[in-house]
Amino acid sequence: MEFSYLIVTHNRVADLIQTLTVLYQSFDANEDEVLVYIDACESTEQIRDQFPWVKWFSGNKRISASPARAFLYPQAKGKYLIGLDDDAHIITSDYKEKLQTLFKNPKIGVLAFKEVKGIFSNDNEALSKVENTSKFYETNDFIGCGFAIKKAVYDATRGFPTWIDIYGEEPCVSLEVMDLGYELWFTNQIAVNHRVDLVQRKLQGKNYFRFQKQLQNSFFIFLNYYPKPFLPIVKLLYHNFKKYALKDTTYFKLYFQALLHIYVTYRQKKQFRKPVTDKVLQKVRTIASLSY
Repeated sequence: MEFSYLIVTHNRVADLIQTLTVLYQSFDANEDEVLVYIDACESTEQIRDQFPWVKWFSGNKRISASPARAFLYPQAKGKYLIGLDDDAHIITSDYKEKLQTLFKNPKIGVLAFKEVKGIFSNDNEALSKVENTSKFYETNDFIGCGFAIKKAVYDATRGFPTWIDIYGEEPCVSLEVMDLGYELWFTNQIAVNHRVDLVQRKLQGKNYFRFQKQLQNSFFIFLNYYPKPFLPIVKLLYHNFKKYALKDTTYFKLYFQALLHIYVTYRQKKQFRKPVTDKVLQKVRTIASLSY
């Protein structure tokens, strides 16, 4: 088995149908497999029979994105694991060949794909948003809507964290990959169309849900992966209080809800502490950040 495509979905039936329909165009039963985890969504369960070539998994209780990925990824048998969101699909026609070529470098553990956000009439229109100049550089993170990781590398890590629900799971895997001595590289030679309505997102305004999740998850990322987490945590809390909590009533309430969550779950989540080396953290600070 060469390629495993892994998708976690919840309550986005139409998006998932579109993603699987597009994916089938490049699907080869001899070398590919597609695994989908339905995160407690009855309406999605009803479309299983439409896609008999998909390996379906599901749970009756909502567990959220990172724990669902933590369950799903060990089920994969492919040499390369390709992670996609249920509302994202690859728009590069020869991506398999490019992925195999780039992964010939034994030091590369993860490839982060170019993300093209928006709803387009066709893939060519989406591809027109990708830079004409090829970009390929070492980075310190990836995004879950479009990336590939060598199975051998993923299996050597602790995998996606079960102690994070959503927003923050990719940095955990990134740190563990780097701590193993592998590298993460960004490439715009492989692109995904993340089919989000940018106009609607702008109208929705501030993302309060993401703010709270990222604040509390960042706290525990520092706690569990940094040899000396105290100063980074203080800076994190101060920055978010000054930039957000002091300027918006809702952010203020969510800030202290996040602190309450941290207090209640501190002992439980501290059990997952496994600091990376100072050398890895220095590299994280110096190499290029991911290009969104």
